[in-house]
Amino acid sequence: MRYVVIDLEMCDIPKNYRDQVHPYMKETIQIGAVLLDEGFNICDSFMTLVCPERGIISDKIQKLTGISQKSVKKAPKMKDALKLFADWLPDEVTLVSWSESDCVQIQTEIEGKQIVFDGINKVLENWLDCQKTFSDIVKNPRKYKLVEAMNLSDIDYDDNMHDGLIDAKNTALLFRKMMTEEEFQFNQYYTLTEDTEC
Repeated sequence: MRYVVIDLEMCDIPKNYRDQVHPYMKETIQIGAVLLDEGFNICDSFMTLVCPERGIISDKIQKLTGISQKSVKKAPKMKDALKLFADWLPDEVTLVSWSESDCVQIQTEIEGKQIVFDGINKVLENWLDCQKTFSDIVKNPRKYKLVEAMNLSDIDYDDNMHDGLIDAKNTALLFRKMMTEEEFQFNQYYTLTEDTEC
């Protein structure tokens, strides 16, 4: 079994652009992913911008992601972007994401846009929620933000967040640590604050 860590960037769909067929609030504007080898090291990467069909990239989203309406104008629409992604995926793969929201986003866009193509099952099957796995390790049910989890885990990461490929790489670093350390090591500050009674 191979692992691919994926991250999506999204924009909002204005209320007047939603309808009964596509009532969803968000649309994908970038897919970033990294393939891991047997040692959970990054050995390949994938990135594509996605042209939204209803969503609009606001100034806030542009500032956050660096993605503009102009930059996605000639990008593939979601069906073609997902096909490119599925063609890149190896067989028998588990997709790993930080939280279940990326999986849900892909499922809702496939349903809302009635996307069908050979090989789509590789994108829909076998997802692992890295955020939940981390919460299980910490033994705390709350949902940690990715940057918070990496800080707690003492991981050096790329702080150019909200780029699909960079966030996928950062998540992969944390996933590797979770999969390879028999006794998960937290940073010293976290250990001290957990062990100290006030």
